Amino acid sequence: MSTQNQPLEYEQVSYNAPGGIQICNVSTASAKIGFFGKAPIGIQTLTCAISTTASRSTAGCYGFDTSTETLQIANAVSSLGVILRAYGIVV
Repeated sequence: MSTQNQPLEYEQVSYNAPGGIQICNVSTASAKIGFFGKAPIGIQTLTCAISTTASRSTAGCYGFDTSTETLQIANAVSSLGVILRAYGIVV
């Protein structure tokens, strides 16, 4: 596919306000957003819980006290990947 016919311009979505930019200012299921051609979807929820202990005096492999904590972190990172793919932010 040739890029010769593609515009060399882009649209800016903010006017450089000092406070920044906000996308989707409502937190309802009807507010949807998509990136890079993905169909817009509503707010996603990270469903895996991460519980850590207050003390790290007995930290084992990789700095976690138990294998359960290690699995919780791995599941959270995996879930984040699924959510980011759903929005089209990563492939």
